[in-house]
Amino acid sequence: GGTAKAEIVRVASAGTLESSDVYVEIEPWEQGVEIQLESVVKGQFGGAIESAVRATLAAFGVERARLTVSDRGAMECVIRARVEPAVLRGRGES
Repeated sequence: GGTAKAEIVRVASAGTLESSDVYVEIEPWEQGVEIQLESVVKGQFGGAIESAVRATLAAFGVERARLTVSDRGAMECVIRARVEPAVLRGRGES
């Protein structure tokens, strides 16, 4: 049982740098999950943003990836909605 593991095989991205959006880039990475976060609200919401990213990765069975997340004040639902297509593209599925 459990979630099938999903390997990130190529660099992929989703989102924009518009206000209230987030730009997510994902790439293959061997040492677990690494998240580099740039955000205008990092001090306030950095932990919540990272948690949303990690939860989305876990839902897709991604255990190894490096993400650069450039947040422009996006809501959590938007962050999840941007990580999802980045993961699918990174797996070579779309």
